[in-house]
Amino acid sequence: MTDTGFSPERIDTGKPHSARMYDWFLDGKDHYAVDAEAARTVLELFPGVKDTAWANREFMHRAARFVARQGVGQFLDVGTGIPTEPNLHQVVQAVTPGARVVYADNDPIVLRHAEALLQGTREGRTTYLHADVREPERIVEYAHEHLDLGRPVGLSLIALLPFVTDEHDPYGIVRTLLEPLPSGSFLTVSHVSAEFDPDVWERIAAVYRSGGTQVRARSHAEVTRFFAGMELCEPGVVPVTRWHPEAAMRVPREQPVYVGVARKP
Repeated sequence: MTDTGFSPERIDTGKPHSARMYDWFLDGKDHYAVDAEAARTVLELFPGVKDTAWANREFMHRAARFVARQGVGQFLDVGTGIPTEPNLHQVVQAVTPGARVVYADNDPIVLRHAEALLQGTREGRTTYLHADVREPERIVEYAHEHLDLGRPVGLSLIALLPFVTDEHDPYGIVRTLLEPLPSGSFLTVSHVSAEFDPDVWERIAAVYRSGGTQVRARSHAEVTRFFAGMELCEPGVVPVTRWHPEAAMRVPREQPVYVGVARKP
């Protein structure tokens, strides 16, 4: 079952958008020349950036399956991104066909793709909210309308928090999103870190800033802080390819991204 009914919003093709650059890194087709130009500049600075994007995507698949196998049948995915199959609802509904998924993103291109994004199982339900993570109260209100917050929810923040700089209180945003979720809920986070190569990261950050996108890499300790008060699942906060690696992973090499999954006690 799906829930659509969105009002169109103008797409700004004059400056790059992080979600569309990510689409380019994943060899997608839903981006514009300005996005591809910025993404190629990042590729010149960091030739492994496509591997990083794919490793991050594969982590989402593994983490979503892991949380679904803990008996969680509801998910809130903030920073959904442009649809790349399999998406989160396809992964979790393969485990639990009746799973409910609420997506939220602020890119008008994702909005345009929402109808396709929402095609899930007959038993399950997928919905989409066009919203920015910096308005977490609105996201919580929408989730409350479409999920049963009396039962555990899997909150997914994949490659999103680097775009929430310190002045927007990223830790407060995560607390606001987690606060209404009951015991037994899970938080999944992936986050780029400059600890692996600070000089290269600063040049990459400058590319994003030149396009009007503020970005902030964080250390292992800073990423771990997002899980404050929660029970970290093994193996804790680790580089992306070390979190429950699988034999068929497209990218087995270490990448400059820390990830973790934790349970709310």
